[in-house]
Amino acid sequence: MSKEGTDPYMKKVIAKEKRFTFRLNVFFLATFLIFGVLIIRLAYLQLVQGPTLKKEEASVATKSVSLSPIRGTIFDSTGENRLAYSTSTQSLYVSLDKNYTREENKDELKELVSSLKQVFDRYGDSSKTMTEDEIEEALDISYRKNYGYTPRRIKTDLTEEEIAYFLSHKDEFPTVEVVEENVRRYDEDTVAVQTVGYMKPFRSVIDPDYGLGYYLKAKEETDPKLQYLDDEEVGYDGIEFMFQEELRGTKGVKTFPVNSQNQISGEAEITAPKKGNNVWLSIHKDVQLAAEQAIMDQLEYLQTTSNSSIKAPNAKTGFAVAMEVDTGKIVTMASMPDYDPNIWTKGSMSQEELNNIAPYASNGAIREVYQSYSSKEESYKHPSSTVLLGSVIKPLSVLIGLQENLFTTSTLYNDVGVGKFGKKGYETSVRNSGSHAYGLIDPALAIEHSSNAFMVEMVGNKLYEKYGAKGVDVWDKYMKEFGLGVSTESGIPNEQSGLREYIKEAENSSSQSALAYASFGQQGKYTTLQLAQYAAMLANEGKRLKPQIASKITDVEGNVVKEFGTEILNTVEFDSSFWDEIKAGMNSNAQGFEGFPYDFARKTGTSQQSVGGELVENGVFITFAPRDNPKLAIAVVVPEGGFGSVSAAPIARKIYDAYDQYIGLDGTPKIQDSQDQSDASKQDNSAE
Repeated sequence: MSKEGTDPYMKKVIAKEKRFTFRLNVFFLATFLIFGVLIIRLAYLQLVQGPTLKKEEASVATKSVSLSPIRGTIFDSTGENRLAYSTSTQSLYVSLDKNYTREENKDELKELVSSLKQVFDRYGDSSKTMTEDEIEEALDISYRKNYGYTPRRIKTDLTEEEIAYFLSHKDEFPTVEVVEENVRRYDEDTVAVQTVGYMKPFRSVIDPDYGLGYYLKAKEETDPKLQYLDDEEVGYDGIEFMFQEELRGTKGVKTFPVNSQNQISGEAEITAPKKGNNVWLSIHKDVQLAAEQAIMDQLEYLQTTSNSSIKAPNAKTGFAVAMEVDTGKIVTMASMPDYDPNIWTKGSMSQEELNNIAPYASNGAIREVYQSYSSKEESYKHPSSTVLLGSVIKPLSVLIGLQENLFTTSTLYNDVGVGKFGKKGYETSVRNSGSHAYGLIDPALAIEHSSNAFMVEMVGNKLYEKYGAKGVDVWDKYMKEFGLGVSTESGIPNEQSGLREYIKEAENSSSQSALAYASFGQQGKYTTLQLAQYAAMLANEGKRLKPQIASKITDVEGNVVKEFGTEILNTVEFDSSFWDEIKAGMNSNAQGFEGFPYDFARKTGTSQQSVGGELVENGVFITFAPRDNPKLAIAVVVPEGGFGSVSAAPIARKIYDAYDQYIGLDGTPKIQDSQDQSDASKQDNSAE
């Protein structure tokens, strides 16, 4: 037996060496396995997942910016006049290539701002100057409005000199880009500006009380195609808002490659936006301008005339609506004075500028609008655009009386100049204008002479005798059937339905007094559009037509997308003799109609109402022509204008003349007749 095999020390050494060898082998095996797995994994990533990861890498390295859609055009009824349209303009954009909030970049920012201002001051429009603070705010260096990669719009409507300078000095302004954009313009003749409406950036249209809940809902939209841009101009009122979806168009996309700092690192790819559809209004530009001018001329006359019986120094506003009797088309809708809506295209406005246009920016023909005065106390002394009807209600009062069998077309009433209502011995007296006593009159003469006494005793009192307190409900039913106290359903945003004050009168005083006062026009305030719809219903004998403000919608190729035809909202069935009776009575004296070539039905009104403790008189006038084959119905309201026969009627005459000239009250435009006669004359002269 060897000594080595029995030495305990050597045994320990040999065992230790064996364990070391084993561990070393395990280490090498583990290392081999780990590297093998890594090699296999790398191969898998390279060969199998490589294309997918490459796409993901590309997507991370690009950012997309939406481009505002190109808005469609709003035409007048002829299609020859653009009332609102988008035009191309050049805007200056700056891309931020570094973080200018850092201290080391402040000097460079200051130099950039200063350089831009120098170019603007030297080559730009002097009326559109920008301060250094405004330029820096537009740059948005703190990313309050935009991401870092989003180009900042600094200025729009660049002059040719500004464009030329920036394009030829690209090396001095490497982050500056001149971009072609679309801006909204409006007819310089200021045609129906409140009806057409205006636009604001999407981020600012968040007032749900103004009927803009549509945009609040849009802010929650998740579909990128339907989402709005914060700076995108959208309709805020009128047609611009009413047809927002049709006019808007489709957004474009601009895709940028960006670096790890989210800053642009290469050329952009652009998918151009698409233009929206075009809206054709029923408003005729020439008739509209005639109506607007007629109102302004009449207001000046009322304020300055030396005739003390006519002078109305507080007549500052006027409203007119002309509606076709058989189609419901609105030919003119005027709310005067107006303003130039192109002021909105300049972007932000000072508070002073906003205050200046505030009294004229809303459509007083469809809603309650107040004018601005020197103080709130003074404002409380003047009525709004929605006034009491006055005597223009009397044709309907007579119709109600006939339909309810309160009297017949041959009934005679002895008008002594005063009508009474109330408990016997405690009656309230209502006098005719000037306390005139008309003697024996039938219903038609009661309308023609505008007899308050007839209306109180033959309509108001008799309704109360027949129905008691329920008489107010009966009256209310008829009012609504004729569109008074309910929406006209025109669809024009923020239209109001008027005030049915006879309801309050019945609650606070008595049903009899409510019916008595309502019968001659002192218990309801309605809009000019409602009065026009009411006048058209009298003309067509019982069909309440939806006022149509648009005739059709077309796409960019001119194809008709949608047409708007005649819509009957409701009808009333009265005996034909009732309609004949009220039409025969619509013969009020109306100034300005001397030599008018058509027989026309009309009713004047002078609505008296207490405003701020003062009694004011408003001029109201409704009419339709021709009487036996009516084509056009007109309503005119002049707050604080005095007698409707002298304040409102002359405006209606000028609207008739314009309509006859361009469209034709007998179906033939007189301008065409004049042209035909001129052509014939030229031919005759040529023959000679």
